[in-house]
Amino acid sequence: MVDIGVLNAIIAPEAEAMGLALVRVAFFGGESDPTLQVMAERPDTRQLTIDDCADLSRRISDRLDALEEAGKDPIDQAYRLEVSSPGIDRPLTRRADFADWAGHEAKIALKEKLNGRQRFNGELVGIDGDTVRILDKEEVEHSLPFDAIDTAKLVLTDKLIAATVPLSIEGADEMEEEGQD
Repeated sequence: MVDIGVLNAIIAPEAEAMGLALVRVAFFGGESDPTLQVMAERPDTRQLTIDDCADLSRRISDRLDALEEAGKDPIDQAYRLEVSSPGIDRPLTRRADFADWAGHEAKIALKEKLNGRQRFNGELVGIDGDTVRILDKEEVEHSLPFDAIDTAKLVLTDKLIAATVPLSIEGADEMEEEGQD
């Protein structure tokens, strides 16, 4: 079994050394396609370039290889390493994410039902201490304990697209022209 807390402790310093913030570390895929997924971003842009992904991937690989050589491998099977930006419809994993993306639509699933519900969709109101607040389509505000959240992510909307400025649009014209042939 892979301990995500141990992996976070190994990977976070590598990301921070590059000036990146770690968004999520996950391990999934079972035995057929085991994957270590790492999402990170530049705090000032909330994005990651392809070069950032490649550099972080090399740092993580080197660190994990060194641990394996020392007999301290935190993952006892072969796996694929995937390093990426969280993307526009990003997962919300940190308390700050719920504050930073207040006003945008989100989907939240709890680990267990709360007041008969386990899934909540609506506009993020924000976070107060350990309580995430979301306003559903019926204009009912729900207070959800942060530690009770299983998964949360932004929903792709025009408002979110407008709020997310790409680092570079270089080459976009060429791509559009190629697609029109």
